Formats: sequence, structure tokens, C-alpha cells
Amino acid sequence: QVQLVESGGGLVQSGGSLRLSCAASGRTFSNCAMGWFRQAPGKEREFVAGISWNDGATKYPDSVKGRFGIARDKAKNTVYLEIYNLKSEDTALYYCAARLTSRISTLTSEYNYWGQGTQVTVSS
Repeated sequence: QVQLVESGGGLVQSGGSLRLSCAASGRTFSNCAMGWFRQAPGKEREFVAGISWNDGATKYPDSVKGRFGIARDKAKNTVYLEIYNLKSEDTALYYCAARLTSRISTLTSEYNYWGQGTQVTVSS
């Protein structure tokens, strides 16, 4: 049974930083791609970062480049999302997802497993 458990969310002041974690278990992820998505109230879920588990290749949308960083720790089976210079528009529920192929996708429909999410709220 694959499990993705996010943690690290919370209430943060604008301009601050945060590191989210996604602990993955239940299978080998070496040929998987991992993604971070977010969903704000009334909006669609959107891709914010992805990483290929095997070679560490990363992908970001232009909207977050320079402020978001994704990394994985193979020994801990954990994927991280660092967010710098937080803005009010970063307020959302952040999800971790796994795709059963090494190619990163920006589409929610192409991910096979999802975590429950961790809430990030940015106060001004």
C-alpha cells in the first residue's frame, strides 16, 4: 500500500520560508517521478514542482521559479519542497504525488498516488 504523508505546513509571515516534507512508503520509488501541487480555495490544483526520483531532474512552472526548490533524500524515501520569500498567494493546501514513471508531468491526472495535503497559510 503506497502512502505519501506530507508535513511541515503552517502559518508563516509573508517573506518567510518553509520546508515541506513528503514521506513515501509502500513501494520502490526509484523509477518514479514525484510532484508537489497546491490548491487554493476556489481554484484548481496546480503543479508547483517535480523531481525524477532516479536522476534528480527537476521541473518548475515559471510562476514559482527562483522561490521553490524540490529535493529528494533516497535514504529516507522523502521528498522536500522549500519555499522562499512566501507571498499571500502561496496560501494553499499542498499535496505530494507520485507517478509510476520517471518522467515528470505537470498534470494531476498523470499521477497515481496522492497524499492528504498540508496547509500553508501566509499572513501579511
